[in-house]
Amino acid sequence: MRGKFITFEGPEGGGKSTHVRELADALRAEGHKVLVTREPGGTRLAEKIRGLVREEIEDPPVTRSEVLLFLASRAQVVANVIKPALARGEWVICDRFADSTFAYQGYGRGIDVQLLKNFNDFATEGLVPDLTILLDVPPEVSRARLAARQAATATQADRIEQAGEEFHRRLRDGFLELARAEPNRFAVIDSSGEREAVSAAVLAAVQRL
Repeated sequence: MRGKFITFEGPEGGGKSTHVRELADALRAEGHKVLVTREPGGTRLAEKIRGLVREEIEDPPVTRSEVLLFLASRAQVVANVIKPALARGEWVICDRFADSTFAYQGYGRGIDVQLLKNFNDFATEGLVPDLTILLDVPPEVSRARLAARQAATATQADRIEQAGEEFHRRLRDGFLELARAEPNRFAVIDSSGEREAVSAAVLAAVQRL
């Protein structure tokens, strides 16, 4: 039996990493085999691409190059990690997937979303998540959480996190528009509240699988 494919999406500071980990633990406790991966990343090549698109470098990728790099990373992780795990009957949880491309490079950067979807179908061979959990946070909450994280870890915002406030507003609006277009796939969860309440909402959304 094919496994289930769950993706987590949302603006920066939504708590994806925390809730990916907690959901994986909960599913394992129920006896499921779970594989956790991330985008961009998940394979050696894809992790190298992650560095290219997120770090400040002397020759940062232009928008079209950025799209192609994300798609190259996705093609690798889908072919070498996600599809084999699903074929083995495992549950796969991915921190970001195609909807991030549609939101960041489409709504955020201004590339035609339908064009991005066509390219993505090629990169993923048409793979679509069984469930996408959109952890939604208002821009002010996102900014505050990013600042707190950077202070706690003594790190700087990456190239994408440094995009302006208007970019991040378009980004959030884009995620919500994507969710409205596919209500059967998306579960939109307000992640600005207490972690325990958000975790409970995530588990409730997963129960339908």
